[in-house]
Amino acid sequence: MSNLLEVAGLKKHFPIRGGVLGGVTANVLAVDGISFSISRGETLSLVGESGCGKSTVGRTILRLIPPTEGEVRLDGQRIDNLPPAQLRPLRQRIQVVFQDPFSSLNPRMTVHDILAEPITNFGLARGAELENRIATLMEKVRLPRDAVSRYPHEFSGGQRQRVGIARALAPGADLIICDEAVSALDVSVKAQIVNLLAELQDELGMALLFISHDLAIVEHLTHRVAVMYLGKIVELTDRATLFGAAHHPYTRALLSAVPVPDPDAKRARIILTGDVPSPINPPSGCRFHTRCPYVFDRCLTEEPLLRPVGNGHVSACHLEHVPDAAVLPLAVPATAG
Repeated sequence: MSNLLEVAGLKKHFPIRGGVLGGVTANVLAVDGISFSISRGETLSLVGESGCGKSTVGRTILRLIPPTEGEVRLDGQRIDNLPPAQLRPLRQRIQVVFQDPFSSLNPRMTVHDILAEPITNFGLARGAELENRIATLMEKVRLPRDAVSRYPHEFSGGQRQRVGIARALAPGADLIICDEAVSALDVSVKAQIVNLLAELQDELGMALLFISHDLAIVEHLTHRVAVMYLGKIVELTDRATLFGAAHHPYTRALLSAVPVPDPDAKRARIILTGDVPSPINPPSGCRFHTRCPYVFDRCLTEEPLLRPVGNGHVSACHLEHVPDAAVLPLAVPATAG
């Protein structure tokens, strides 16, 4: 498969101003040099603790905030440095589903107007063709057609998120960025939305960048997983390898914290000590060394780069073989939709 999206050396630093003259006194290193690609029809999940920078990655790709450094390419065309006039037609190809399905929808617009807006904005249809497209979108996200006359507050949270997904599909996007798209929903509703996204991907062939902190959800949706810690990607591999043979100690700790539905299942929990360091002044060497149970001298001074540890599996850890301490696979990996 050819790469639809390519991200190279992406950085986003937020300046902190202070002093009498209001000058820049420090920077928040929210995203600090990450690279990855997404193929057509593929789901790449970006996971990590809150505050690791994963949502900033999505917003920077969308150009909702400008990058500090790095390149973002869509179908080989660089888009991170395009002026607004040239970027506008490309926005049709990259859409987003936000975390909160209520605040992301205009409460004064009906569902009809919410779905019509991106279609008319890009000049894709009008009149009867527009109405047909809206009806088709409602059908695709499993909402009744007569619901187009209702307002967002008349729907449940899951239904509102279906409207958000329909809006992202409306202009015919090639890539949809799902920024914690199911984290605000009830457990049963999460499963319905994840299944819907998988079905839509099979039907329409769009790519997904699925940003989440919930590894149990990620396991059943994704093709590949990138794990972030303090602005850096520390491990990237396919789903089966990550959930069956994770390499990086941070990834193993995350996996050990995922609840297992079998009460008799045995798993050694990895408890990380200390707090996540500040992104204003991250630790020298490996950023994870302040919490890593396997830290040694080299970790304190030399930053580990992503390196191959298997077939298509890369990890940013100085250890060749991380001790098998203690994380068992979550389950037999499900088939990605």
